[in-house]
Amino acid sequence: MTVTPQAQCTRPPWSLARTWLLQPGLPGFTAAVDTAVDVVVLDIEDGLPDAQKPAGRRAVADWLHDGGSAWVRINSASTAAWTADLDALSGAPGLAGVMLAKTESADDVAATAERLPAGTPIVALVESALGVESALDIARSCARIAFGIGDFRRDTGMSADPAVLAYPRARLVIASRAAGLPAPIDGPTLRDQARHLARETEVAKAAGMTGRLCLDASHAETINTLLSPSTLEIDEARRTLARLDAPTGPYDGSAGPTRARAEAVLDLAAKLGVL
Repeated sequence: MTVTPQAQCTRPPWSLARTWLLQPGLPGFTAAVDTAVDVVVLDIEDGLPDAQKPAGRRAVADWLHDGGSAWVRINSASTAAWTADLDALSGAPGLAGVMLAKTESADDVAATAERLPAGTPIVALVESALGVESALDIARSCARIAFGIGDFRRDTGMSADPAVLAYPRARLVIASRAAGLPAPIDGPTLRDQARHLARETEVAKAAGMTGRLCLDASHAETINTLLSPSTLEIDEARRTLARLDAPTGPYDGSAGPTRARAEAVLDLAAKLGVL
């Protein structure tokens, strides 16, 4: 199996990653994906039918042992497949990190971490009412949180209306901030709903999320662009700092937060290489 070195692609660290491509871990897969994707996640959970999970698990583990490197989405800690996934992956040198499906407690994350090499980052995928209600405890135990919108809607009966989903998004954003984590990763736009990609990405950004799950590599360019500071945002941040550095009017309590927001825009732009 041919390995395409990740070093050929300039990607931000996972803490700043905007696009997380869920690529089914079918036998014969390759990690040679669109270079616009920030993180490749080989999916051996919902990306595979149950009958194909054993073969997919073996193919992913073999590839990670043979020089490949990627994140892997594994099955929920409440399933037997979780044990099989970790048995296969825990010793793989190419395992960059784990996305834990259907996380509902800090115990789920802790149990997973115990089976992995020390320091392996774990993104907790929150996909249920219980997971959202446990958001702060989960955030304190993991490296980053992702929002599994499809399963969350199935669990709760909520619609996809952004106003309806504002509450769970806010819970994850606030919990992440309170725990000192990077901002959360929002759910994906379905392949047949690409016409909504830009709007749904703007919703995620407005909610305070800085990444999105991705089901199609062709969506990455739009997501990366919209989740990066734009030229207008960068120019406005610079003008804001210049105005605050040479005030012509009264100084009030809004100056500090305004300066911090402008500095954050420029800092993120620099880290993402779009300054």
